[in-house]
Amino acid sequence: MRYGARILFEEVSTTFQAGRRYAVTGPNGAGKSTLVKIITGEIEPSKGAVVRPKKMGVLNQDQFTFDAFRVIDTVIMGNAPLWAALQERETLYDKDPETLTEEDGMRLGELEGIVGDEGGYTAESDAAVLLDGLDIPESLHERKMSELQGGQKVRVLLAQALFGTPPLLLLDEPTNNLDLDSVHWLQDYLIRYNGCLIVISHDRHFLNEVCTHCADIDYEAIIMYPGGYDDMVLQKTQIRSRIEAQNAQREKKIEQLNEFIQRFSAGTRSSQVTSRKKEVERLQTSDLARSNIARPFIRFEMKRPSGRHPLVVKGLTKAYERNKVVTDFTASISRGEKIALMGRNGAGKTTMLRSIVEPGFADAGTAEWGHEVSVGYFAQDHRETIPDGLTLLEFLHGFDPQAAQEELRGLLGQMLFSGDDALKKTNALSGGEAARIIFCKLMLEKPNVLVLDEPTNHLDLESINALNIALQRYEGTVLLVTHDHDVIDEVATRIWHFDHGRVEDFQGPYEEFQTHAKQAVG
Repeated sequence: MRYGARILFEEVSTTFQAGRRYAVTGPNGAGKSTLVKIITGEIEPSKGAVVRPKKMGVLNQDQFTFDAFRVIDTVIMGNAPLWAALQERETLYDKDPETLTEEDGMRLGELEGIVGDEGGYTAESDAAVLLDGLDIPESLHERKMSELQGGQKVRVLLAQALFGTPPLLLLDEPTNNLDLDSVHWLQDYLIRYNGCLIVISHDRHFLNEVCTHCADIDYEAIIMYPGGYDDMVLQKTQIRSRIEAQNAQREKKIEQLNEFIQRFSAGTRSSQVTSRKKEVERLQTSDLARSNIARPFIRFEMKRPSGRHPLVVKGLTKAYERNKVVTDFTASISRGEKIALMGRNGAGKTTMLRSIVEPGFADAGTAEWGHEVSVGYFAQDHRETIPDGLTLLEFLHGFDPQAAQEELRGLLGQMLFSGDDALKKTNALSGGEAARIIFCKLMLEKPNVLVLDEPTNHLDLESINALNIALQRYEGTVLLVTHDHDVIDEVATRIWHFDHGRVEDFQGPYEEFQTHAKQAVG
């Protein structure tokens, strides 16, 4: 697959086998979504062919396609032969019985056979089970898709892809817009799935739990590795070292041949020069394939430490109309604590952070910052906090007018904005780039409290891993909303768990909280 002069894949031949669950890995821009679209037939490759099954489950990326349909019907549409049979059967049954022909009767019999074979008699209950697992309550099942919020629509479309257990399942970022409970439900569902799964996700824990193989896009090829994401990284490091050593040998050989050609091109060794020119041509027939892997470097530092208690919350309350999201919440945070806010989507995590950070946002109660506190805030809608029309250098310079160009360019380089990227306009940033420029801002400001609302959205796995390590090493205080299992597990020292308007303040890491939650249920 090529886009102009840019090569995504070159002469790739590979097989995705039944019974295996594949993670498609590679940095943002490597071609993961393009590969999935080629497999589904949505786009055609520049060259080559794809053999695919007739029936596939595909996560639809367009939230508005099914706005006119009921939620339950949208899910059932995931089984196209069943939906077509149900629609045709309904049309025939709607006819006046006196006008039904013998041919209509025979066709109804055929349709009933299709409905039976495709599980049509339990379709609504099967769809309801999927919706329930993905936190779409029964009260919404009969509603039109147009009445749902964006995150809810995405979860319905995920249920649609899963419906009917197709032999091939293609899921591009299925964990986006899922809370941790729904991610765990999806993990369990996919582990039991018997077909061929091809999935793109930036959730390392999810890939390690679910996938039996990784299809890694690198070196303009697709390289298959057995195991989950962490297994792939270990194997890739070894293979990458070998490939780059071979590349270095090849470049060295070309350099030696060119030296010989330059020295003797005008002398008596014309035949030897000619043979060496042919050898150079052979070695240079194609450009050396380079690894596309890129690791950002994130390091959060503090200009000065805060006081012993950087934040005290008293009686914090916030409601939307009659729905109380946060009710009379009180807590004292000690310096260096790292608090993960957890719970279902819409439970109040973002509301809590805004009530703490934005003066006057809460309906009642107080959030009092302590001595010497400086706050760095990564908002969920952080893209809106970046003004258009500035270069990246100008944007960062506004937060520290004393900073030298070299320092700012160094920060940008750490976050993969190299060379002329520093002059890129802010309105041209992708989602991942917008997140990385906010991290540059936070590294420049050096706050002693970080308030991060969904910082892992739009980041690739390399960037999420870099953020995870940076938060573990950070000596300041952290308030964090994320649905990334590994980040919560490896960073958090305390959990605020949101459940139906109640916030449980658990003084301990995520692993201990899980044990506590299981005991409470038992």
